[in-house]
Amino acid sequence: MTTRQALTRARLDREEGYRLLGLLQDEATQQAVLPGLEEVAPGFPDWIVTALFGGTYLREGLSLRDRQLVNLAALTAVGGVDPQLAGHVTTALRVGMTRQEIVEVFVHLAPYIGVPRALAGLRVAVAALGDAEREERR
Repeated sequence: MTTRQALTRARLDREEGYRLLGLLQDEATQQAVLPGLEEVAPGFPDWIVTALFGGTYLREGLSLRDRQLVNLAALTAVGGVDPQLAGHVTTALRVGMTRQEIVEVFVHLAPYIGVPRALAGLRVAVAALGDAEREERR
C-alpha cells in the first residue's frame, strides 16, 4: 500500500469555502484584502479561501465559535497581525460571541502570552468592537 492510498482524503470545497467566507466576513472586509492580494499574487486569495474556509474550517470537531476563540488567541500570541486580528474580532461577533467574551479572551491570555501581547491584542479588539458598534448604528 502506498502512502497516498493510506491517507484519508482531505475535504477541499471551493464553493463551500466562498459561501462560508461570505457568512463569516462582510463584503467590506473581503474587499479590503482579496482584490489587492490577487494583484500581487494571482491565485493566492483563491487558494486561501479554498484551503482555509473550504478545508480547515469544514473539519469536524470545532464549532465556528470555537474556531474564532482559537483564532483570537493564536493571532494575539503571534502578534504583528493587527488587520487579521481585527477581522477575526468582527467575525467572532458574527458567530455569536459577545463583546464581554471577546474581551475576556485577551484577559485570559495575559498569563500565557504576556501582558504586553495581551494588551496589544485588546487594543486591536476594542477598536474593532467600536467599529462594529458604529456600523450597527448606521
